[in-house]
Amino acid sequence: MVKMQFDMLVNVFRSATGIQPTPPPMPDEGASAPVKPKVVVALYNYKAIETGDLSLEKNQEYEVLSDSQEHWWKVKDARGNVGFIPSNYVKEKESLGLQQYDWYVYDMSRQRSESLLKHEDKEGCFVVRNSSTRGLYTLSLYTKIPHPHVKHYHIKQNARGEFYLSEKHCCNSIPDLINYHKHNSGGLASRLKTSPHDRPTPATAGLSHDKWEIDPSALVLLEELGSGQFGVVRKGKWRGSIDVAVKMMKEGSMSEEDFIDEAKVMTKLQHTNLVQLYGICSMKNRPIYIVTEYMRHGSLLNYLRRHEQSLSINQGLLLDMCIQVCKGMAYLERHNYIHRDLAARNCLVGSENLVKVADFGLARYVLDDQYTSSGGTKFPIKWAPPEVLNYIRFSSKSDVWAYGVLMWEVFTCGKMPYGRLTNTEVAERVQRGMILERPQSCYKEVYDVMRKCWSHLPENRPSFKILKETLIGVSQGILVD
Repeated sequence: MVKMQFDMLVNVFRSATGIQPTPPPMPDEGASAPVKPKVVVALYNYKAIETGDLSLEKNQEYEVLSDSQEHWWKVKDARGNVGFIPSNYVKEKESLGLQQYDWYVYDMSRQRSESLLKHEDKEGCFVVRNSSTRGLYTLSLYTKIPHPHVKHYHIKQNARGEFYLSEKHCCNSIPDLINYHKHNSGGLASRLKTSPHDRPTPATAGLSHDKWEIDPSALVLLEELGSGQFGVVRKGKWRGSIDVAVKMMKEGSMSEEDFIDEAKVMTKLQHTNLVQLYGICSMKNRPIYIVTEYMRHGSLLNYLRRHEQSLSINQGLLLDMCIQVCKGMAYLERHNYIHRDLAARNCLVGSENLVKVADFGLARYVLDDQYTSSGGTKFPIKWAPPEVLNYIRFSSKSDVWAYGVLMWEVFTCGKMPYGRLTNTEVAERVQRGMILERPQSCYKEVYDVMRKCWSHLPENRPSFKILKETLIGVSQGILVD
C-alpha cells in the first residue's frame, strides 16, 4: 500500500515537470542488479582554475565518483576527465525536475522576482517560482502595458491533473504550459517571451577543493569598499576571474591564530543567505586578509539609508529582507553556530535584493573598543539582551534578541536603535524591561514578532526556525502572492 502511494506521488511529480512515468524494470532472477552510477546535470557553468578541479558546462551530464565531501564532489565528464566540482552547481538527473529550465527560479520570493524582472526591463520577461503555498507554483510576468509592472499568476491544476493559467488552455505539464503561452498570451498580460539573463551563480564553499588558505599573489586588490575599526575592505579579483571582497585587518585588531583555526570550519558553512568565506591570506609580518564573497551593494545598513525613500513605502520588500536574514540565521542555529554580532551593518546586499548574513563568529576574535563594556568584555551594547549585559552569556537566543533589533533597523530604514541614548543608559533600561517602540508604518504583526525576540528570559524567545515559519506566515497573510 505504501509503495503504491509512493509510486502515485512520483508520477504526479513527473507529470508536473514533463517527465513521463517509466515502468519498473523486470527483475533478473539469479543475478544481482548492477549498481547504477549517480549522474548529475550542471545547472551553471564552472571554470576550473586550480589543479584537480574540473570545469562544468551547463546542462551537461557528469558521473559522480565520490560524494563523501559535502561541498566538493569528484566526478567524471563525458570525455573521461576526472576532477572536483562544487556540489551546489549540479543536481541529480533523476530529481532535476523544473531546475533544468532557465525560467525556473526555485524559492525566490515575490519581492525578489519583481526586482529581477524590473531590472531586466523587457516586455514578456518571466520566471516560474515556488508559490508561498507549499506544492504550488507561481508565474511572475513583466509587462509595460499600461505602465511597467509585474503580474503574478498561480499555476493551477484541474481534476484531470492538467496545468493551466486560464481554464481554456490546459496542458499536461508545466513546461508544456510555458511553451503554449510563449506562442499565445491566452489571457495573460503579455505573451511569454524571455527569461532573465546573466543571473549570478552561487558562491562555492572555498575557491577550490580543499582550499582555505589563499596565496596573496593570486589576489589583485581594487577599489576600497569601506573601512571600520578593524581595517579596510577592498574589492578584489582572484586568479583574474572571480570577484571577492578582501578584509585587510589592522595590526593588533584580532586574535589571528585562533581565527585561522576557526576559518577552516567557517569555509564549510554554506547557505544562500550567508556571505561565503572563501579563505584567508596569512602572511609573515603582516595582518591577515579575510577573503569573502563579493556583494555589490554593500552593507544592509547603508543600503537601507541610501534607498529610504523607495524602501519605506515597500513594506513587503523590507519584510522579505528580514526573512532572508532569518533563513541564514536558522542555518547557523541548526549547525550550533552563534553569530554574536548580528546587526544590519553585518549583513550585505547583492543583486536582485539578495541579503546575506556576514561576519558570523568574527566578534570573538576582533579587539575593538566599540564592543567593550565597562567590564572589558566585547559585545555591541545596543543589540545585547539582558543575559549578555549581566553575565556575558551568548547563545542562539542572544542572537534572536539581536535579530529583533535588526528587524527594527530594517523597518526604520537604518535608524540607530534607542536614538541618542548612551550605551550605559541603554544597558540600564534594557535590564529594566524597556524595548524599542514600533517603527512608523510597520505592520502590527511584524512588530509582534520583534517583541517576542525581546522576551526578557532567553527560553521565552522563539528559535530562528520558528521565527522563519512565523514570518513567512505573516508575509502570506499580508501580501497576496
